[in-house]
Amino acid sequence: MFNLLNVLFAFIVVGIFLLIARIIKHKIRLFQTLYIPESIIAGAIALLLGTGALGAIAVSLGASPDSYIAGGLFPEEMRTVWSQAPGVFINIVFAALFLGEHIPNPKEIWRKTAPQVAFGQTLAWGQYVLGILVTLLILTPVFGINPIAGALIEIGFEGGHGTAGGMANTLTDLGFAEGGDLALGLATVGIVSGIIFGTVLAHWGRQKGYIQAEPVAVEEGDAQFQETAPTESGRVLAKRSQLMQNFLIDPLSLNFGFTGLAIAIGWIILQVLTLIESATWGRGGLELIGAVPLFPMALIGGIIIQVVMKRLDLDVLIIRRLQERIAGVALDLLVVTALASINLAVLGANIGVFLTLSIVGIAWNVLAFMYLAPRILPIYWFERGVGDMGQSMGVTATGILLIRMVDPENRTGAFESFAYKQLFFEPIVGGGLFTAAAPALIVRFGSIPILFLTAGLLVFWLVFGIINCKRTSKKLQEERATAELQTTA
Repeated sequence: MFNLLNVLFAFIVVGIFLLIARIIKHKIRLFQTLYIPESIIAGAIALLLGTGALGAIAVSLGASPDSYIAGGLFPEEMRTVWSQAPGVFINIVFAALFLGEHIPNPKEIWRKTAPQVAFGQTLAWGQYVLGILVTLLILTPVFGINPIAGALIEIGFEGGHGTAGGMANTLTDLGFAEGGDLALGLATVGIVSGIIFGTVLAHWGRQKGYIQAEPVAVEEGDAQFQETAPTESGRVLAKRSQLMQNFLIDPLSLNFGFTGLAIAIGWIILQVLTLIESATWGRGGLELIGAVPLFPMALIGGIIIQVVMKRLDLDVLIIRRLQERIAGVALDLLVVTALASINLAVLGANIGVFLTLSIVGIAWNVLAFMYLAPRILPIYWFERGVGDMGQSMGVTATGILLIRMVDPENRTGAFESFAYKQLFFEPIVGGGLFTAAAPALIVRFGSIPILFLTAGLLVFWLVFGIINCKRTSKKLQEERATAELQTTA
């Protein structure tokens, strides 16, 4: 158990580590060259000084497992706070994404994010196909592992620690008790490898010239959303000043209130869906909504608030720059605590299964990014694709971090495209409905039918993505040619 004072000191330590990380990055040129964020450095420091590294070394040298040093330098209460923090702060990050932004209509959102959706779905369904294949051909015959292991790459890599931990009881109920530990181990490998390979690929992309130093503005076709936090007009500032004349509240507090309201709306949406499920398909024992994470619903809550405030002509009260600061702080806290909470000891007796799934998952994600992203994403493929690759290797925050590495000023609009994609992505995979249902479907129908199902979905999204990319690229070329002719004339 912990109280509010424990929470306070837990985040004071995180803040201190962020300051130390800033000093380290300033002193070590390699970290600057690789564009490693301070939050990753701070999280790595906390990880090395925690249970998995320092504590494990102390125990191996003869310290009692019950001694204080066995937990590293941090008390159990602090580690408990950190372990719960990532699942909390990801909701704040997504709730703030579109507050203060212009919200396009759904048709426009789909037009602008269709390539991103296609690539993300391709990565996810490929994890199922390869996971089930390697389980059928190697893991079950050689190691005798449960066929449900075929779903573990997607649960651990695409779903992350939250999904893996949340599905542990489900896997146990289905007769695969070791599945929860394996999924958590894969999520750990996913985060670490996602950051490592993402950082290396970012360096490679700069050397190859794949990262756009000065992106060209695109108005049509696969156009990006406008840059974040545009300069506000005098009219907007005057109207906001008038509305806030009698407010005895700090603008940052007011905007955090909007963020909190977005999360509350998302929670209500989840509860309504749960009630609908309990009154319909849930009566037969098929419970799926419980596995859907809150943060995509918080994103929807933010969009609802933005649309309502716009119609009430009160949207000037939502200040985009403050929402970015709120999301930025939440993201830094999320990354540090997620890295600090990694359990390095999750291997156990299933090391062969664990290593095989890890290698297959990493290879698929990296190779798909290098060879499929340029063929599915018609513009800024590197900046947009690296976010999906990061998300497909652990947590959504990893994808956001990799986008920040290659496009820190959001000049390509990759961050917004990545975020909008979640509306068409998270409800299904990456902790969504199919992620929750996959183990039960494998048990009920067998691995081969689910292999055919996931392979069909993989082929569909891959073909759609390639055709859509060619069509959009052709349209963009025609528009640019027309613009050049008009300029020449």
